[in-house]
Amino acid sequence: MAQRIVVIGGGIMGLAAAWQLVRRGERPVVIDRFARGHHEGASHGETRNFNNAYGEAHYLDLLALAREGWDALGDVDGEPLLRLHGLVSHGGGAALGSGSATSLAGIADGLTARGIPAELLTGADAARRWPGMRFEDTVLHSPDAGVARAAAAIRELERRITAGGGEVRWSIPARALSPDADGVDVVTDAGTLRADVVVVTAGAWTSSLLGPALGSGSGPGIPLPPLRVTEETPAHFTPFVAGPWLSFNHFVTPGSQPSNVYGMPTPGEGIKVGFHGIGDEVDPDRRPHRPVLQHELRDYVREWMPGLDPDTAVPISCTYTSTPTEAFVLDRVERIVVGAGFSGQGFKFAPGVGATLAALALDPSARAAEAFRLASV
Repeated sequence: MAQRIVVIGGGIMGLAAAWQLVRRGERPVVIDRFARGHHEGASHGETRNFNNAYGEAHYLDLLALAREGWDALGDVDGEPLLRLHGLVSHGGGAALGSGSATSLAGIADGLTARGIPAELLTGADAARRWPGMRFEDTVLHSPDAGVARAAAAIRELERRITAGGGEVRWSIPARALSPDADGVDVVTDAGTLRADVVVVTAGAWTSSLLGPALGSGSGPGIPLPPLRVTEETPAHFTPFVAGPWLSFNHFVTPGSQPSNVYGMPTPGEGIKVGFHGIGDEVDPDRRPHRPVLQHELRDYVREWMPGLDPDTAVPISCTYTSTPTEAFVLDRVERIVVGAGFSGQGFKFAPGVGATLAALALDPSARAAEAFRLASV
């Protein structure tokens, strides 16, 4: 029997899309190539940065839509899925999602114009308030930011999907898509699923599934931008200073560090610190799980994080799937909807991404913001 909507990929984006579809009365089927709780993609772990330091309107619009979704999910295990302990951003380099340096004052003005609290501090004032960190001259403090409880969000979304009549099927790899005028065949290791519409949120496996010949299926491939898959290895560090600890961005001047730096507190594990988007390019099916740049990361912590013990690093591994501009892909080509290229910054946007993908799946005339559309569609 044909399914109305099949979602390929049970990470945060696929589950968020399926939940948003359930909220709209649909009963989607989600399939994922791995078992529940796997560590092969980009959605595992306890926390992700809920960072609102964006200057571009399309990201702030998506963040507002995401916030509606996070709030609708409510408390899980007695606590909201967002821990809004605040965020500090500093440095004169390019912010995430931006192709050029963006003024912290400009970001603050953009947040304030939307009613989102933001304040600018001197580096000295910020260091007095948060003595575990050092700062450059100007610091943007965003009180309405912090972390998303990643693992709890994954569990809750699956629960909501199944409670609403949808399904999540684990350990079922999708191998190819064969679209025609009436629907799409999804070829899997467990047989072929027939769907009216397919939503592809396959992360690092997006290009292999939607390439020139749609895997080994039929029909032209989707005109994706180049998607670069890297293995990133941030680490948790033990604090010397009890707190308070906020989430943070350091938009570094090019050449002063390997890349921008981000981090956040993860209760029970320490303070997560990582370089953004500079890991080795990998085949996701042969990922080495090999820490890189750990010496450089410890040196960064020693210089900029006086409240952390630089010799206590516990590396962790995840994948980034990045577009050349770090812009997301949210679009529809005939009966295939694509969510891809979240470039290490997508998790916080997930409920908004899910709402966008659900709208695209249900309405062929719907469009995401222009910055997220495929160039040749």
